[in-house]
Amino acid sequence: MSAHPFFERGRRDSVEDDFSAEELGLALNNVSLPPEALRYDLTPVGLHYTLSHFDIPALKPSHRLTIEGSVERPRAFQVDELRALGEKTLRVTVECAGNGRAGMTPRYPSMPWTCGAVSTAEWTGVPLPALLGVAKPTRQAKEIAFHGADAGFDSGVEHHFARSLRLDEVTDDVLLAWAMNGQPLPPQHGAPLRLVVPGWFGMASVKWLERIELLERPFDGYQQVVGYRYKKQSGSEGAPVRHMKVKSLITPPGVPDWYTRRRLVEQGTVEVQGRAWSGAGVAITKVELGVDGAWSDAAVEPRKSTFAWQRWRAKWQATPGEHELACRAADAQGAVQPLEPDWNMGGMGNNALHRIHVTVR
Repeated sequence: MSAHPFFERGRRDSVEDDFSAEELGLALNNVSLPPEALRYDLTPVGLHYTLSHFDIPALKPSHRLTIEGSVERPRAFQVDELRALGEKTLRVTVECAGNGRAGMTPRYPSMPWTCGAVSTAEWTGVPLPALLGVAKPTRQAKEIAFHGADAGFDSGVEHHFARSLRLDEVTDDVLLAWAMNGQPLPPQHGAPLRLVVPGWFGMASVKWLERIELLERPFDGYQQVVGYRYKKQSGSEGAPVRHMKVKSLITPPGVPDWYTRRRLVEQGTVEVQGRAWSGAGVAITKVELGVDGAWSDAAVEPRKSTFAWQRWRAKWQATPGEHELACRAADAQGAVQPLEPDWNMGGMGNNALHRIHVTVR
């Protein structure tokens, strides 16, 4: 018998069975990027992936953000007051840390992402250091915690979604954003105010931001010390989930079958393209296209923004029959995608090769 979701604590056990009704429910409640939408440099808002741990809060435009804790000048801000501190727009690729969880065996029962939990948008907001300049953290302050308005239970623990950064991890590229692709944030993306932390997995970019807290100790919130960790076995602390990993995806060529989503292309020269990215603002330097295990270099376009994905292209001489396409990226720090997932209990950080089955007619 499974634990009571509200009255018993404990992480769910990994499974190898078919996807459960609960996993299906999560898949229907959240939104994956359609694979063909990889064609867009900038993901349209309606196609951008979404993940909400709890209900989407109904916050009013008059919502106020509080900054408190170890600061000399605690206060609350409306969005218009934050605008007065200056604004910056950044193009940022954001990927959910659980992207690819469905490809791990056994898997953790959670949102069963395949490969669509990644998108790129332009975010507009005030750089976090501008706000800190007004509030003036004390010399004792070491971390900054970001508390969202969304709340609920996970593994029997009641909490608001919250994450933290060390003060030395805060740069001018960390934004308190109120706009996405030039328009006000929609509710599912954190309206009226969210955090955007470029180069990190998506859990760092807290949505529906309502409170910023300067701390003189490490933050011990559930999503910081339990939820997002690379754990190989029960009882271990595990390493924290932080920056995105080097990764690439193929934009599916040809046309799909409705049910299986397998692809059909005509024989001859086929242009295969996709996207590649890494974390912490590190550029992609190489992408290879694999056809039935034979690898060749693809052309990689220069990046258009420090924190945005890069397009790659390759020519394939497609011959009739059944084929497997795969892609493999490397970044400027020498990181290369692995052939298989690096398994962990939470299904985090899967950056194994993307493979698709293609029939050539």
